[in-house]
Amino acid sequence: MSENLQLQPTEIQDKIFTIRGQRVMIDRDLAEIYGVETRVLNQAVKRNMERFPEDFMFQLTEIEWQYMSSQFVMTSKSKRPKSALPLVFTEHGVTMLSSVLRSNTAIQINIQIVRAFVAIRNLLPVKPADKVIELQSELKELKAYIEDVFTDYNDINEDTRVQIELINQSLAELHTDRKRTDKPRNRIGFIKE
Repeated sequence: MSENLQLQPTEIQDKIFTIRGQRVMIDRDLAEIYGVETRVLNQAVKRNMERFPEDFMFQLTEIEWQYMSSQFVMTSKSKRPKSALPLVFTEHGVTMLSSVLRSNTAIQINIQIVRAFVAIRNLLPVKPADKVIELQSELKELKAYIEDVFTDYNDINEDTRVQIELINQSLAELHTDRKRTDKPRNRIGFIKE
């Protein structure tokens, strides 16, 4: 594919997947686009591992690879031993690849790939960070409301407790007053002996 330096944006966008919350490209798709073998691309990366921290490139787990293989029609059906799980590159990792592959073709293709990542990013209607901030503020408002409700509830309960105590105290006073007044009285009238 390297002879045709002008790729269609959709050709690249179709090879961008979301894994672990990041948009990435698989090593074999990148190798195909760059016109090199996957093992050559991976060897170049392994010789320059200091350029590829985990937020630039990471290796898929067996489960992630099985899921991707079952969910998507993979663009290249190259055989890969089970022990060799694919590497995936984020937008920054793809940018770093041009410095590792060191060819004019790699640089030109890299520009197109970065543009594809940007195009996909621009397709998102709302930035996730904005949505998270909005949800956080709604959560704060809800917490404040719930705290106010519980404060009012506790105030009502405290007022009710005070009133019940006053009622109990008044009943106790009435009861003691009644005991005082319940002393036997002398009868009025004729007394029979």
